[in-house]
Amino acid sequence: MITFVYRNQTVEPLFGDQGIVYSGYDDISQVPQDVDSYIWCYQVPVNADSAQLAQEIASYRDKLDLVLSKADNNKPFIIFSLVNLYPLKLTGDDVAVDHAVMDFNRHASLLAEQHPHVKWVDFSEFTSRYDAWSLVNWKYYLMSQSLINPKLAHDFQDWWQQVERGLALKRKKCLVLDLDNTLWGGVLGEDGVDGIKLGGDYPGKAFSYWQRALVQLAHNGVILAVCSKNNETDVQEAWDCNPFMELKREHFSAWRINWTDKVTNIRDIAEELNIGLDSIVFIDDSPSERELVKQMLPQVTVPDFPEKPYQLMPFFKQLVERYFRIYAVTPEDRNKTQQYQANAMRKAQQARFADMDSYLRSLAMEIDIIPADDFNLPRIAQMTQKTNQFNLTTRRYTEAEVRQRLNDGWRVYCMSVRDRFGDSGVTGAIFLEPIDWDTVGIDSLLLSCRVLGKGIEEAFMGSILNLLHEEGVQKVVADYIPTAKNGQTADFYDRMGMECISIADDSSKHYAMSLDKVFELKDYYNIKVL
Repeated sequence: MITFVYRNQTVEPLFGDQGIVYSGYDDISQVPQDVDSYIWCYQVPVNADSAQLAQEIASYRDKLDLVLSKADNNKPFIIFSLVNLYPLKLTGDDVAVDHAVMDFNRHASLLAEQHPHVKWVDFSEFTSRYDAWSLVNWKYYLMSQSLINPKLAHDFQDWWQQVERGLALKRKKCLVLDLDNTLWGGVLGEDGVDGIKLGGDYPGKAFSYWQRALVQLAHNGVILAVCSKNNETDVQEAWDCNPFMELKREHFSAWRINWTDKVTNIRDIAEELNIGLDSIVFIDDSPSERELVKQMLPQVTVPDFPEKPYQLMPFFKQLVERYFRIYAVTPEDRNKTQQYQANAMRKAQQARFADMDSYLRSLAMEIDIIPADDFNLPRIAQMTQKTNQFNLTTRRYTEAEVRQRLNDGWRVYCMSVRDRFGDSGVTGAIFLEPIDWDTVGIDSLLLSCRVLGKGIEEAFMGSILNLLHEEGVQKVVADYIPTAKNGQTADFYDRMGMECISIADDSSKHYAMSLDKVFELKDYYNIKVL
């Protein structure tokens, strides 16, 4: 993977030289097409003449537009915001440079809104961590044209890795929370519903801010769950009756409120939500409970909890930046809590039926199969990055890479599922690569864990096979590539009637199927190909 970096200063200490090609200083003469991505990393130069400096900054906008017009729009283009690392004002009313910086940043953010392959990164999130003396090493700048202190290179690289994960839509899925002295001050069983510290003056105010922030995390697609040694009836009363309670039961997708050890409870939560333990971040005020989970469940991320309530909001910011930030959320992300709650209702419904077919018929399932478009493409890319369990090849694609495959003649479909308990949204995708005039290859097939267990995966693929059959495709080929997490899909193509042609040393399988008949679908799936 090669990234081309446009710069007006030395930035090699920040990005390194592995897979990176740099422009000359303020040189936009090259717009290479044979790279995988672009980065625009200009920064405000040092110049005591503010009028001249403002004009120079204004020119960056035109240069950026020119480069962007020539760059491959199927490849990611990342724009760093301008940050004035040496803000100098000879008079108090001199705001020319400030306005020029704001104008550029506003323009760059609008470009990101208008072009799916463009992403805007707020560089001030990194630079604001340091005072002016730590941020700039003047000796180094005068010798090498690098204004950022080289001692901060390691910090930058840690920050940049977090940003890249967010741009790739990768993050942890679930935040599991203790209650006493974690979501509120005090012990509910001892202090009572009205006696816990929540709301009002400090420290209750700190816990209220913390809870409000967690509500927003849930609204942005992070699953919240509770794992607490407590009496559930007491907690339900607190949720219902404490007027300062911001986090209610409806914000949680699962909870284990009992006296069982937390290792067992976290395992149960992961199983109920059908997510991996490595998707979980566990928050608990007790060092002994944290240590137990670290030792027994090393896949779970267990950060240290702040010792004082006034540290909760900085702690929340740290959680977001390290584990939960992504560049943008999809409608499916925003509705995730309701979707998991609907799954719980489906499980309760299933217990009422003696056979699976009767249960599935009762759900009144509707499946829409939709070609990839500008609206659903971000979600499709997100699923390739996040889906591990039902993913036949686990190939990861960015939005730009999905778009490139569409331009290359591939067909990509996604699947939206709803039933009488709710709308699960876009929860499946398939990538079809043209091999020759009568053969199609399945490059990727994946479904969200939220819709598994109801035969939807067979209905989805069966519908795609029928669509290809109607179009005259005579043969389909596909691969299964094993990973540590997708073992449940090892025989999926066998169950779909495909023939295993070969098995590699790494247990990868190559399949083929002749499309000489229509695949029969259960009549309790209402399937529409849009």
